[in-house]
Amino acid sequence: MRKLVSGALIGVLAFGTLTACAEEPTSESAKGDGTSGKVAFLMPDLASTRYEQYDAPLFKKRMAELCSSCEVIYQNADSDAARQQQQANSALAQGAKVLVIDPVDSAAAATIVQTAQSQGAKVVAYDRPIPKKPVDFYVSFDNEAIGKSIAQSLVRHLKESGAKGGLLEVNGSPTDAAAGLIKKGIHSGIEEGDFKRLAEYDTPDWSPEKAQQWVSGQIAQYHGDIAGVVAANDGTGGGAIAAFKAAGVKVPPVTGNDAELAAIQRVVAGSQYNTISKPLKIVAEAAAEVAHQLMKGDKPKATTTLFDTPSQLFKPTVVTQENLKEVIFGPEGVLKPKDVCTRPYAADCRRLGIQ
Repeated sequence: MRKLVSGALIGVLAFGTLTACAEEPTSESAKGDGTSGKVAFLMPDLASTRYEQYDAPLFKKRMAELCSSCEVIYQNADSDAARQQQQANSALAQGAKVLVIDPVDSAAAATIVQTAQSQGAKVVAYDRPIPKKPVDFYVSFDNEAIGKSIAQSLVRHLKESGAKGGLLEVNGSPTDAAAGLIKKGIHSGIEEGDFKRLAEYDTPDWSPEKAQQWVSGQIAQYHGDIAGVVAANDGTGGGAIAAFKAAGVKVPPVTGNDAELAAIQRVVAGSQYNTISKPLKIVAEAAAEVAHQLMKGDKPKATTTLFDTPSQLFKPTVVTQENLKEVIFGPEGVLKPKDVCTRPYAADCRRLGIQ
């Protein structure tokens, strides 16, 4: 789910708090089954800490359990599609049998898929789909459902609070097919309510700074008429909130997605209305199991098809102050109250019963 946020917005994506719309993969022997080979895990950016802190370690750990003699080649493209192409070519030259790729540019990644498949390698799209060239499997969250859920949640809240005005919509990167799905879901969620869309923006590279700049311009244009902001992720949501604070005006309810640590703190404080928790542990492990099955020549079990690709998707869970304690600090969570309830947020945590 994205160019998400700068290093200040530390990801909290590794907890399995979403309900799978497919069955969770069955665990295999922690000693592996004798399969050997190389798997490339190619991630898109360093702007979000999630890939270094959660995705890559979780994927490597599960691969080691499934295949003790397998090697994971981890590379991060740092938001450079050409670099990701080079990293994929390097992995193939090293003998990678499977590429698991979260593309920087969903369209440009079609070339990577074509090259890999022409050399007999399998390709698994991870998190973001690759629509222009069907891959062997796709593992992700249900991105359209994410967009619809955050929009519905915000619209319902605004209606219940008697808010007046319209909405700003801050979408993700125009080169990210997953952002397109989230955008589609947001449109659907907004259309179910009575709040008109004042303006919308596709944020290049999911940049919080660019989101902030755009929202600043909208505040100047629609000052007093903005009831809320539907932001596609926590980074763009954080940028929107920063714009209102910089303008010296009241921050309206703002959405998010990814349950970043900084976003959870904003939800606690009330400056961000909602976010989406994601089962990154489940998804990373599912991707590892799919890659292992493809290495063995097996056909992974799909529960749906997206962009002509057999897929395994997971449903989102919206997080607000009402369920934050249960979702974020439940048995599957990696955050502890002490992580969130630092001094600036201590009073709000106590008010919400978070100890």
